[in-house]
Amino acid sequence: MGDATTALIVIGRNEGERLERCLRSIGGDCSVVYVDSGSSDGSVALAEAMGATVVRLDTTLPFTAARARNAGLARLAQDGIAVDHVQMIDGDCELQPGWIDRATAAMAADPALAVMFGRRRERFPDRSIYNWLCDVEWAVPPGPAGACGGDALFRHKAISAANGYSADMIAGEEPDLCIRLRRAGWQILCIDAEMTLHDAAITRFGQWWRRTARAGHAFAELAARHGKAPEAHPYRAARRRIAVWGMLPVAGLILAALLGLLGNAETARTIALAILLLLAAQTLRLTLREGLRFPMPKAFAFAAFLTIGKFAEATGMLRYMWERASGRRATLIEYKDAA
Repeated sequence: MGDATTALIVIGRNEGERLERCLRSIGGDCSVVYVDSGSSDGSVALAEAMGATVVRLDTTLPFTAARARNAGLARLAQDGIAVDHVQMIDGDCELQPGWIDRATAAMAADPALAVMFGRRRERFPDRSIYNWLCDVEWAVPPGPAGACGGDALFRHKAISAANGYSADMIAGEEPDLCIRLRRAGWQILCIDAEMTLHDAAITRFGQWWRRTARAGHAFAELAARHGKAPEAHPYRAARRRIAVWGMLPVAGLILAALLGLLGNAETARTIALAILLLLAAQTLRLTLREGLRFPMPKAFAFAAFLTIGKFAEATGMLRYMWERASGRRATLIEYKDAA
């Protein structure tokens, strides 16, 4: 496709028609590298037919999104494509018209910016409660930000100087990169502009649970990797919330069950009831808080999933702790079905 000031790196695995929509949304003005993580649905042939440069990851090594994005950056360097900016985009997303021009102009106006991102929206937020939860998650207020998500525009020299993503991270690789960029003096900005449409395609509770567990894994690893660095404060705080609302209630219920087995049924019932009332009070508090921006039925649903989600995040955090203690390499926590 020739040299360009902006290149796009698309990553995917068995995205099918979602990938086709993604590539069609890009158009033909930019260099496009598609990095495939072992798809079996014809994604590689589709990307090649649509003019993208294709990189196939070695299937004998564990797949991670970070590894895929690094492979895209490496291919740009290998092909000698000189770019000022790199737009990262997942294969289940569509680029919104005008985003690249607006984002690159904003970045050119401020040489301190390393990362620029806008509004990512769910393509079908009303198809399931889980898709709607994702759409709420993407609603980041415009202004300086601590981290970006998977879709973002990067200043090429900044991401290159940071040596790209940490390829061994199965989740949380974007906040990790952003922490390193901010330590180096770069800034991250969210602007009030439509950036991408995302197709989460989450229709079952089990999918949502696995995705939420992956977030818990990410919070735990980010807190462990970056210790007491000021930039890591949100992840240390998230780790504490998971411990308080996801682990301690389970530990209390286990204690109550043991006391019941030992014949102390009254104490067991008291402990169990106290924990359940505490969780109910937390859900009510969150409902009232979220009621300031959502109708009450949606506020309650959001609050309930926040409360339940702490248990899912706890499983991800425990998984990370086990991997770290045993020296086992983390493997992907996948939640999405092939298209």
